[in-house]
Amino acid sequence: MARVLTAARAAVRPGCEAEYLLLLAERRRAAEACGRNFWTFRHRADAAEYLVFTEWDDASDRAVSPEEVALDGRLRQLARYAPDADQLWDEITLR
Repeated sequence: MARVLTAARAAVRPGCEAEYLLLLAERRRAAEACGRNFWTFRHRADAAEYLVFTEWDDASDRAVSPEEVALDGRLRQLARYAPDADQLWDEITLR
């Protein structure tokens, strides 16, 4: 079973970073409760820029909980996300 990844780039609005980070922590907990991995990275040179990754075991298991949907909506109020933020990336096996 191949893993699936989303990679979302976000630019947090000025003055919203503290709330954004709290919501990301909630979003991580919600993702992990559904068996997904969740990582967040901040750009070294621009502290308002983030990369947020979610990874799970199979594309067929993409069902997002109502809590995750609500948190995603709140996060998008605090940051501008790249247009391709919801693209799915499938793992490939290298031999």
